[in-house]
Amino acid sequence: MTGWKLAAACLAFFAISHAPALAVQERYEFVEPHMGTLFRIVLYAPDPASAKVAARTAFDRISALNRIMSDYDPASELMRLCRAPTGTAVPVSAELFDILQRSQLLAEKTHGTFDVTLGPVIRLWRESRRTHALPTAEVLTAAQHASGFAHLHLDSTARTVTLLRPGMLLDLGGIAKGYAADEALSILSQCGFPCAMVAASGDLAFGDAPPGKPGWNVEIMPFGEAAGAPLTLVLANSAVSTSGDTEQFVEIGGVRYSHIVDPATGLGLTKSIAVTVVARHATLTDGLDNTCSVLDSAAAQRLAETWPESVRVIIHQRNADGSLARTTFGRAPAGLISPP
Repeated sequence: MTGWKLAAACLAFFAISHAPALAVQERYEFVEPHMGTLFRIVLYAPDPASAKVAARTAFDRISALNRIMSDYDPASELMRLCRAPTGTAVPVSAELFDILQRSQLLAEKTHGTFDVTLGPVIRLWRESRRTHALPTAEVLTAAQHASGFAHLHLDSTARTVTLLRPGMLLDLGGIAKGYAADEALSILSQCGFPCAMVAASGDLAFGDAPPGKPGWNVEIMPFGEAAGAPLTLVLANSAVSTSGDTEQFVEIGGVRYSHIVDPATGLGLTKSIAVTVVARHATLTDGLDNTCSVLDSAAAQRLAETWPESVRVIIHQRNADGSLARTTFGRAPAGLISPP
């Protein structure tokens, strides 16, 4: 969003709400489909008109980001980049460069466990989930050969991106929703609505606490209602993401596979695990929840405890006898008011 458009939106908010700081703040909720899921915005505003304008502006920002980052839309900026000739430096938007730069940092720190260049492998696994058939070794090897974060070159001076291997395909599905939630929350705050929450499926970004409350309550039910009482977190000015295979899985040859792909095998995970990550921003929590699902517990703990900023990781795992085990590690961010 250009600066003048955001400024105009903020003026519209002011004109509608007059003096929001002095008015009684009421809760308003809005839902729209974006990025293949439902985005939900909850905000506190003095009147429905100002709340509606605020939510519209935030949803428009999410929609604009989807036009940049979608791997389903062949006209998106991301897909146009992927069609560029191998070895060609392509100028990209500030938003696309920013999310790719953040993705490369995650890839480096996780030694490729998080990797947005896994698009060929991920598309292959989507097809396997659809057909209930594993890919052949030859096809899987070819997809893995076209992947690898070391073959994605970013030039921060020129703001260009170069794909260095033929057949490369970028997939931002493991980070884009968190990024969009952060951006939408920032828009709401800039325009005078800091007490807000943006949820994109399992990725949630929180602003200031609701009026009269210490924070936003979040119930984590990693294996569904049948698994017992939920874990309740209280958060403000922070984010949380949860990833698991309770709903997204497939059985092939009697083996249950998750939708989360292990880069080492090119197939879905077979362990029954759910990971919750809490940090300051949803871009990071979105990127880390699947990553910590793939890593073994010791590696995930090292990653959380050595991350430059505070990250809390909560792992739920189902044992062979059906019981659940919870492991918690990492530093609690300031916005995690009731840390488990």
